[in-house]
Amino acid sequence: MPLTDAFRDAESVPAPDIPGVPADDQALLDAYSRAVIDVVDRVGPAVVRLAVHSGNAGQDRQNRGGTGSGVILSPDGLILTNSHVAGALGPAARIDVTTADGQELRARLVGDDPDTDLALLRVDEAVTLPAAPLGDSKRLKRGQLVIAIGNPLGFESTVTTGVVSALGRSLRSRSGRLIDDLIQTDAALNPGNSGGPLVSSRGEVVGINTAVIMGAQGICFAVAANTASFVLGELIRHGRVRRAFIGIAAQQTAIPQRRRRAFGLTQDGAVMVSTVEPDSSAARAGLKPGDIIVALDDETIAGADDLVRALTGEKIGRAVALDVLRGTERLTISMAPRERRRAER
Repeated sequence: MPLTDAFRDAESVPAPDIPGVPADDQALLDAYSRAVIDVVDRVGPAVVRLAVHSGNAGQDRQNRGGTGSGVILSPDGLILTNSHVAGALGPAARIDVTTADGQELRARLVGDDPDTDLALLRVDEAVTLPAAPLGDSKRLKRGQLVIAIGNPLGFESTVTTGVVSALGRSLRSRSGRLIDDLIQTDAALNPGNSGGPLVSSRGEVVGINTAVIMGAQGICFAVAANTASFVLGELIRHGRVRRAFIGIAAQQTAIPQRRRRAFGLTQDGAVMVSTVEPDSSAARAGLKPGDIIVALDDETIAGADDLVRALTGEKIGRAVALDVLRGTERLTISMAPRERRRAER
């Protein structure tokens, strides 16, 4: 149920009296609570706990790779999680899955993509499981309510709430790889939340929780659902994601209406270059921090997920044209993307 519908429904249901809280605020708080409860009731059963062990060795703690969360995306047992949770030990890893209702299952790694910190698992048993739908992360707005469900620090089926703080972020992971198209949220995440879903008030998975900045409060990140959908398709078809790489960190940005008219643009947003890596395709072509990418090979780039999807394997080694806004100019910059190297294990 959308949060707005919950607010509307709340008007017809008397809220319990809470001493010291005005009646209007009580109704609002009650609607908020029921919206969160409704989402958790629908999506919670699809969230699983993962325990990863190395190979077929013994069961002792030295053979455990780690724990985390995952979300079931299809009733036959396809599970999406983080690469750093389930992919770090490779295809030989033994992955134990515990469902919300206590079922103990075994899963195997279908494929993982360290460049987006995503991994796809399949349950070995013939089962029918509750599944959660992937939403359209491009519809997200800053300030929108989001709900994180997972197993932080071993506390199973934990729910936290917050808002979308920013969209289209890039973040360099501990291994050095750059993860693009991240959702920044202030929903509280802790170790063990990794791989769990970030859910909208519509009950759709809009992100896969991936990272927390240690020492900071309220700065957490999730891989956007549109990127996850692209990676999911590649892993199902090929077992890996082959993609082009131009060597930038970027973030989503809005284009003011006045500037859209000046350059004849129809989209509301684009991608702004934050940094350019030395000796990269972008650096050699002259792309600069502050440049705004609005199209690639005449394909509109309205957000970071558009750029991620546009840089497919077919573009590796061949010239592509980027339409860029720089100050008062619209430029076309040609470059030949390289293949993004797979992160070292």
